[in-house]
Amino acid sequence: MTTRSDQGQRRFGDVAPALAELTDRVLFDGVWQDPSLSPRDRSLATVAALVALGRTEQLPFHLQQAVDNGLSHDELAALITHLAFYAGWPAAASAVPRLRELVKGSATP
Repeated sequence: MTTRSDQGQRRFGDVAPALAELTDRVLFDGVWQDPSLSPRDRSLATVAALVALGRTEQLPFHLQQAVDNGLSHDELAALITHLAFYAGWPAAASAVPRLRELVKGSATP
């Protein structure tokens, strides 16, 4: 049995219920479940797009999802470094604080 997503509902269903429904049913239950790409590959593409477009407000969720889908912190750092040359230095530099938050949040005291 496939678990249905509720990410959209939890994040913004209270103020944008139609967007939440589309996010959950079309994006996460549809596009993300398409077996044509692995979840790891989808996370790599998603993080790359968010960094390149400067959508850093979406990065915390997707960086964590990338780790959950098998990407390491080192791989994410390498991706951001690679993108500095293709998406621009400011885009990559703006993503680093979000990666730092993820790394610090997963460090054991």
